[in-house]
Amino acid sequence: MKAMTGPLACPALFISAPASGQGKTTLTAGLARLHRRKGKRVRVFKTGPDFLDPMILAHASGAPVMSLDLWMVGEAGCRALLAQAAHEADLILIEGVMGLFDGTPSSADLAAKFGVPVAAVIGANSMAQTFGAIAFGLAHYRADVPFHGVLANRVGSARHAQMLQEGMPDGLRWLGHVASDAQFSLPDRHLGLHQASEIDDLDARIERAADALEHTALAALPPAVTFEPPAAEAALPRWLEGRHIAIARDAAFSFLYPANLALLEALGARLSFFSPLADETAPADASAVYLPGGYPELHAATLAANTRSAASLRAHAEAGKPLVAECGGMLYLLDALTTVDGTRTPMLGLLPGDAAMQKRFAALGMQRLDGAHGTLTGHTFHYSRVSTPLAPALRARHAQTGADGEALYRHGAITATYMHAYWPSNPAFAAALFHGTTL
Repeated sequence: MKAMTGPLACPALFISAPASGQGKTTLTAGLARLHRRKGKRVRVFKTGPDFLDPMILAHASGAPVMSLDLWMVGEAGCRALLAQAAHEADLILIEGVMGLFDGTPSSADLAAKFGVPVAAVIGANSMAQTFGAIAFGLAHYRADVPFHGVLANRVGSARHAQMLQEGMPDGLRWLGHVASDAQFSLPDRHLGLHQASEIDDLDARIERAADALEHTALAALPPAVTFEPPAAEAALPRWLEGRHIAIARDAAFSFLYPANLALLEALGARLSFFSPLADETAPADASAVYLPGGYPELHAATLAANTRSAASLRAHAEAGKPLVAECGGMLYLLDALTTVDGTRTPMLGLLPGDAAMQKRFAALGMQRLDGAHGTLTGHTFHYSRVSTPLAPALRARHAQTGADGEALYRHGAITATYMHAYWPSNPAFAAALFHGTTL
């Protein structure tokens, strides 16, 4: 991080909504691209434990998109990320998660904590004057949340927009409207939006969204927010010095937090990437391998046929070198994966057990792992269930209730779990994962 000696002011805006599915990601991406076209350096953040929206937002802004969450990342971690962005950028945009007040902690909690004004995006299709009531509720539900204004999305006509604006209560800023347009909406599936690399015309969609926003008041540069720099911290120990960590990265294994990769490098690791989908081999000199989550269920037949990649991973595990797998990465290690249509496909057979996909999600929420090095935070969100004879080495706990969460399995040199960990929450825990030592 560059040195920061005092408070840093930067225009900043928090894009939220009354619920999921209102168009937050599309419009945040369009707004980022619009300001980028004007020559602004834009940094975008995503609230909560999301992998898919940040891919779209990074493509739009031209910079990595970090997660902000008062529980998973922590207040100090959020403050450091925002201060660094204020030090480097001309504009900060934060996309919320779900509705403004949903979750504990919520988007509203984050906006209030750092004083970032909220622009509410409301899908106005199928409503008229009720739009104003929803806007009023969002603006006044909590006095500590700074409210910037409201934008109507998916508006049917100029007359519809007029009715919406006329129904707005006095004292609320109307930020304009955007018409319904399938040409910039983003496709989705069971875990959320499609990955950026899978949307062939993504640039055209983002540009069209930017054009739609250009003449709205939302396009104006928002007020400057002052971000306090974090307290000075000692440099991280180089616990992974000299370690080469090979990371699977392709359409099947893509759920990667940029902050996790940055931490591994800060701990001294050298990173390289390979694609099991392209039948690339894990490097023979790798000290450890990381298989992140993603969509192995969409590519099961290809993965099963790619023998070179499979052989390299088997050789790595048989050599007793650490192999860390999360969610989809864990499914790839099992004996077999069965999709919702009943097709059973053999996987690597490095971890005893089978997985079966289902139509409804099996687990969702923030979780923590408590071990020898303290607490590691993260989250879980998956549509599959695993059956294995292995006993958990550790068991995660739900963030709010403390109830049992995901199992963490250790089998030889393999560490596998459904939980997606946020490694900067506990660098010592992360280093132990890639040394294969006690957790």
